[in-house]
Amino acid sequence: MTIRSLDLPPSDAEVDAWLAVLVAAVAADQPQLPAPSHREIAGRLCVPPARGRPVLWAAAEGAGVAALLLFTDEGNTHTAFLDVLTVRPQERRQGVGTALWERVREELLAQGRTSVAAMVDLGGPGQAFAKSLGFENVLPMAWYEQELPADGPVPATPGYELHVWHGLAPDAWAPALATAHGAMEDTPTGDMDERIQIWTAQRLHALQQLIIDRGGELTTVAAVTGTGEVAAYTELVLPDPSGARAIQHDTVVAPGHRGHGLGRAVKLRMAAEAAARHPGLRRIATTVADANTHMRAVNEAIGYRRERDAGIFQIKL
Repeated sequence: MTIRSLDLPPSDAEVDAWLAVLVAAVAADQPQLPAPSHREIAGRLCVPPARGRPVLWAAAEGAGVAALLLFTDEGNTHTAFLDVLTVRPQERRQGVGTALWERVREELLAQGRTSVAAMVDLGGPGQAFAKSLGFENVLPMAWYEQELPADGPVPATPGYELHVWHGLAPDAWAPALATAHGAMEDTPTGDMDERIQIWTAQRLHALQQLIIDRGGELTTVAAVTGTGEVAAYTELVLPDPSGARAIQHDTVVAPGHRGHGLGRAVKLRMAAEAAARHPGLRRIATTVADANTHMRAVNEAIGYRRERDAGIFQIKL
């Protein structure tokens, strides 16, 4: 089996071939989901991530693809994230996935990495393949989906004002948003080998700019106090603004402001903004760790339903 490394950025033909593999896999494994768009995949392949070095491989004749992210941020240079390892359905059980994994593993060892993680949907070929290689589910979670329009009006938030920003957060608010994001440190992470990074305004803007540079659209809704503190916020990403599905990224409520319904308020305001701004948008998806009982309850209260089980699978090399 011939596996070749792709130059960065890949050519238009390589992007098209990569997209064809993913579209075929989604149609076979998750027909309830929309196929990835060319804009989304081209953005992910051609615009490098903000916190690591990507390595891409493709099997001969478009049989399969793999993408590895080697973290470069402080404290995580021992680990990596396997973003993609997908084999075209008709090429499965012919050693394509194993050959791709061997190239990934060789790269990990050559770079001195001692572990790698991947997000895997449960109950499908990805889970069976990961387990056959020795990966373990270190953070059980699930995908949840909310249909638009969302259930219920945006609740009042006495003592807090809701702000909405499209694109990069204003410079004046970025430090406060970064401080609030630090509250994510108590979010369940299971036995993941990846170390949580300190959030700064610069890091926040770099990750937001990456979404924009890749052709996506970002909206932030924040609950702020009269003294300029960000008490809670949530982010929504449309990888392809013309698509029918958006991804809810982080939702944060600072410890001193919990118990006031702010998580529910920012999420409902976000859903209302998204429905008004993107008439073609039909669903918002998000992941929540099974151990995060509070956020699961918030999501269920505003209409999210559990769509499919997943997990962060990890292997020590």
